[in-house]
Amino acid sequence: MLASLDELGTIAAVARSLHLTAPGVSMQLAALEREVGLQLTEKHGRTVALTPAGELLARHGREIVDRLSIAGMEVDALRDGAAGTYRLAAFPSAARTIVAHTWVTLHADPAIGLTLRLRELEPEQAINALTAGEVDIALVHHYSNLAAISTTATRLKNVPVASEPVWLAVRHDDPLVNGGGPVDLRHFSGHTWITPGQQWSCHRMVQRACGLAGFEPNVVAEATDFAVQLALVSAGAGVALVPQLTVAQLPESVRLLQLVSPVHRHISVLTRAASEADAGIHRLRDLLADSAVAALARPIAASAPTP
Repeated sequence: MLASLDELGTIAAVARSLHLTAPGVSMQLAALEREVGLQLTEKHGRTVALTPAGELLARHGREIVDRLSIAGMEVDALRDGAAGTYRLAAFPSAARTIVAHTWVTLHADPAIGLTLRLRELEPEQAINALTAGEVDIALVHHYSNLAAISTTATRLKNVPVASEPVWLAVRHDDPLVNGGGPVDLRHFSGHTWITPGQQWSCHRMVQRACGLAGFEPNVVAEATDFAVQLALVSAGAGVALVPQLTVAQLPESVRLLQLVSPVHRHISVLTRAASEADAGIHRLRDLLADSAVAALARPIAASAPTP
């Protein structure tokens, strides 16, 4: 009211602009004067002017109204999924591909209004962080030959966004390359194998795939980094099972072969069920799904030959 009075000059004009009665405005201003303990207005003929104290409070009033207006717009943007900062957990190969692609999209179109904070976590760790409220979204995976992720007990929403093939990585001069066609893992029971560490689901996937083919792999090397696994395949140390998104560059001497009995890595976005009303969550989930499709459609680049 003080800000309006400073601008309009009369109680009647303030009452009309605020859809109030003139006596009501006068009563409110009188109550404010009593609360402050200072005179805020003084009559100048037919107009009312502000005292120095009134001018000071009117200036703060204008700032408060502006801040409330901005807050209202920001809340509307959050409701529409057009603003907000979201904490995301993602496993390494998804962080390098899907999340990076999503970040490019957000930077290219600032009007989207969403920002990210990333933590690189394996699926089990990401689910724990999501359940504990440490992140808002978790990008996780599970293999088709292992048990699916259970979200019932943890009240998480599971939305599948992509599925990628798992390839058998072999040297190009392996006699079982078979012209690049699908291969049966049974024929590789005599090979040495390179796998991730035993603490990861990727290791269990390899053990399960080989077990279903009737043998236990002879593991000669364990490496969490799939680039290391491919380098060891190139060096002739053995063969490896690698999901498509883990292959940043393919050594020139390595071939990726399809499996007669396919294995897939299914990628999902997990959120807390309580967050389903958040439009920004839905917007970001759609962006991650689009990025997953784009990442899987990108051809695998071959690395330069080693001198």
